[in-house]
Amino acid sequence: MYFCSDLNDTMQIIESLPFRPEKGLAATIGFFDGVHAGHRALLADVQTAAAEKGLASGIITFREHPKTVLTHERMPLLTTTEERMALLAATGIDFCILLDFTPAVAGMSAYDFMASIHEHYGVQHLTMGYDHRFGHNSSDTPDDYRRYGERLGVTVSHSAAYMPDGRKASSSAIRRLLGSGEVREAARLLSYEYRLEGTVVEGQQLGRRIGFPTANIVPACADKIIPANGAYAVRVWLDGGKEYGGMLNIGTHPTVTPDSRVKNIEAHLFDFNSSLYGQRLRIEFVEFLRPEYHMDNIESLRMQLLHDREKALGILF
Repeated sequence: MYFCSDLNDTMQIIESLPFRPEKGLAATIGFFDGVHAGHRALLADVQTAAAEKGLASGIITFREHPKTVLTHERMPLLTTTEERMALLAATGIDFCILLDFTPAVAGMSAYDFMASIHEHYGVQHLTMGYDHRFGHNSSDTPDDYRRYGERLGVTVSHSAAYMPDGRKASSSAIRRLLGSGEVREAARLLSYEYRLEGTVVEGQQLGRRIGFPTANIVPACADKIIPANGAYAVRVWLDGGKEYGGMLNIGTHPTVTPDSRVKNIEAHLFDFNSSLYGQRLRIEFVEFLRPEYHMDNIESLRMQLLHDREKALGILF
């Protein structure tokens, strides 16, 4: 645990008290899973408000997804905490107040939570997403938040919905897109390509025997969303930052092990012939190529992989 750390020499992460920026804070509240295009539009509004009012800009967020705490069920995530912090830092926001979402926090009223962040973190202006609610009473309205703010000395504004091509950018919408393999559409709402990190472990080596050696990948975070089963065109970064194009399959090997229910993630890197065992990779999903399906034999699988390779090369290069 640390009090305050610099991230990319821009955003400061605040994890404990006391903390009150000298000129006060214009802030917003949320979990910001994915830090998608809608979040970025909201954070731009925070920065505008901060500049107009002579305040620092800030984000109030949580380590744990609120639904995980409230329901005690695993919440599939678009980003790890570390990824979220890096993406938030890249927006140019001054401060990120990173809190634990506990049952005590969940039980606070909106007024009490606003009073707490005003007192402890110097929040003087609160910019809210157009449909965001906080506090245990979910029936609070924008007028209620403004009224609470007037009592506390906190001005409150609401950001407009961000609707690229008429579709709302939201974390839940992006999760649904990834769950159906629509990674290109997910990237449009994220404003970047969906990423997955993992370590290469030894697999069955079937790909090597048919001319398509693959890296068998174990995700670094069990809570990160795995896109739908199928083949994808991907970009892959190795330790040290070198980039390769490739294709990746998510699935259960129905041609080879038709009764298996074990999901595998395997990447074939173009123009790469070295061992990857033990390396940590970062994968960016560019486009869905095809669903996974059972083929008649290994030769049919090999021919399909040749077709996948040509299609992926056409997408990536």
